[in-house]
Amino acid sequence: MNIPKTRQSRANRGAKGPPRRRKGAELSSTENPEGRRPGSPNRKAAGGSEKLHKVIASSGVTSRRGAEQLIIDGRVKVNGQLATLGQRVIASDRIEVNGKRLSTEASTKHRLIMYHKPVGELSSRSDPQERPLVFDALPKIQGRRWISVGRLDLNTSGLLLFTTDGELANRLMHPANEIAREYLVRVLGNVSEADLETLRSGVILDDGPAQFDSVQPIGGEGANRWYRVVVRQGKNRLVRRLWESLGFTVSRLKRSAYGPISLPKGLPPGKWSDVESGLAEKLFTAVNLAVSVDRATSRGVVKHDLDKNDRAYEKPARRTDLGGRSRQRNQQRKQQRPSSRSGGRHQRNRSPRQRGD
Repeated sequence: MNIPKTRQSRANRGAKGPPRRRKGAELSSTENPEGRRPGSPNRKAAGGSEKLHKVIASSGVTSRRGAEQLIIDGRVKVNGQLATLGQRVIASDRIEVNGKRLSTEASTKHRLIMYHKPVGELSSRSDPQERPLVFDALPKIQGRRWISVGRLDLNTSGLLLFTTDGELANRLMHPANEIAREYLVRVLGNVSEADLETLRSGVILDDGPAQFDSVQPIGGEGANRWYRVVVRQGKNRLVRRLWESLGFTVSRLKRSAYGPISLPKGLPPGKWSDVESGLAEKLFTAVNLAVSVDRATSRGVVKHDLDKNDRAYEKPARRTDLGGRSRQRNQQRKQQRPSSRSGGRHQRNRSPRQRGD
């Protein structure tokens, strides 16, 4: 049976998607004016719309889940009206969160820092037992908040990334992106090559199969041996559980790298440093994002705790001899600086005996 051309085109349009709109027809607020499919690129820069909770998260106010909760609680307004869950916005919309206007300019720059977490600190914003928190050691920022890229448990040390870019944090933590994380682990017990091969090929845990992408012995003495392992899955306490599944005990665990960013040797525990722009670009590229880190803050410096005068001071991350060089320069300046006793306007006001005439 031959289908008329008009009917055939309608049938095809129905199979591929919604019917074509009349030119100039107005879109409803519940429809997707971009025609985007899940996983397609963001077209906000081209004049399209974006989900409201994603815009709030990208501004650094909170996470995506937190932004959704703000909308449900009625604490978000768009153009003076209470926002609804799933609502889309464009660049010209006025967004208010808790009564304060949200900046949605595309030129807004974000911060990305690395932190050397010591053992004994919680990867949390609060603790009923008042134990040390990683967020207490981070620099203060105005109008935004730090978002932790993943977590490390109480007894694990090493690299933690923090950013004000909610979209970056979400993509780095999303299991589909499989960002590699490297750990240094000290294991108690006699580990055979067969055990290592089992960890590489995979074991079955309570929440499904898991494995190390790589595991390499790197030394150790006695009953304790050190290994360098790499994982890509996002399961909770994965490194410890993999070793424990074969009957081994992890006595020390330290994260040494997250994606292309490695923990600097000169960054002491409890201190933080801005991520250099080159490394930040690699991290954004790994999750298909345009770089939005403020280059002015990427100087590779370590921010230390406040001194007795409540003033922050800086020290280069990999330069341990800066203090000696600074003192040497200061001494040279003092030698070159004219002394008030030997010249200048002070000498004109002295008697001939005081001037040595």
